[in-house]
Amino acid sequence: MGSNRSHLVLLGPPGAGKGTQAGLLRKELGIPHISTGDILRDEVQRGSELGIKAKQLMDRGQLVPDDVMVGIVRERIAAPDCKEGFILDGFPRSLPQAVGLEKLDGDLPPLVAVSLDVPLDEVVHRLGQRRTCRGCKTMYHLTLNPPETEGVCDRCGGDLYQREDDKKDVIQARLKVYQRETEPLLGFYRERGALVEVDGTGSAAEVFRRVLAGLEARA
Repeated sequence: MGSNRSHLVLLGPPGAGKGTQAGLLRKELGIPHISTGDILRDEVQRGSELGIKAKQLMDRGQLVPDDVMVGIVRERIAAPDCKEGFILDGFPRSLPQAVGLEKLDGDLPPLVAVSLDVPLDEVVHRLGQRRTCRGCKTMYHLTLNPPETEGVCDRCGGDLYQREDDKKDVIQARLKVYQRETEPLLGFYRERGALVEVDGTGSAAEVFRRVLAGLEARA
């Protein structure tokens, strides 16, 4: 695949499957999957100052301030493993973050944004059924991808739980924030000729085939 596709941004509403597709792309391309949500949740677990502030915001379905997120990403993509590229999942989530990302490193090849299009009613259902491992962060869906043993992670045996931001009232708040803050990014990347739009419904394998086809079409 071309070098410009080594620097990817995954867009879509909460529950669109960005993390799943990022994991598949990581294996396909051999570059790191950077989930800013995982970074923030790790900070929450450590009880850091950033984690405490982030938890208060995330529990209400709100976004962490742009300058904080840009700083986190700046530090992460400067790591040696990002030299050949990276896949960003959960960032940018606002126009200021997208502009900040463009300014982080002038030597980066142009970013390509892959947008996963999923109807909002399906998003609400997906998130309400989602469970996450406290240990390895593996995600399950109680209907589509349940664990072999209820409440137990197949991969590491960890406890499965429903994140606060996956509960119904917070889901509704998250979707409102997405529509207000993140949807404008579609126009931002479309204007730059950097947007690949993909039907995000169906199985993970079906969506992944569409993602790869969309990226190949840019070659």
